[in-house]
Amino acid sequence: MTTNEATTAPFDSPRALLKDLQEKFPVFGECQPLAIGIDKQLFAQRSDVSRKMLRTALGIHTNSLRYLKAMEKATVRFNLDGSQADEVSDEHRAHAAATLKERFRKNAEQRKVQRQEEAAQRKAEETERLRADKLNQLAAKFSRKN
Repeated sequence: MTTNEATTAPFDSPRALLKDLQEKFPVFGECQPLAIGIDKQLFAQRSDVSRKMLRTALGIHTNSLRYLKAMEKATVRFNLDGSQADEVSDEHRAHAAATLKERFRKNAEQRKVQRQEEAAQRKAEETERLRADKLNQLAAKFSRKN
């Protein structure tokens, strides 16, 4: 085994790592609020994983809708072993709520734009259909006279 192979993480993506964390640690699987500094706890147990990949996986997890919803209502954070850590501050709950609100607002905007585009497409198709009908009527009218 070369030194490159020894330092290569067994996960091909942060999502694969996150799936592994969710299976091994109930705090991830149950989307419980994570203790501040949990990345250090994880790295101590998972030194085979690069810090960048670990932090990316944590980012995916902590920005998920499910985690943000849990944080919005949470009062306590948890360590990897499930023991209670610090309290969740009002500031962190408010941040989770604001992030959710902004995400829902953006999603609603995207749905509105999509509905408008679909309505414009239907209107264009109807206009084209009416134009084709009119041309067919004119063609039929003038072809009978000849």
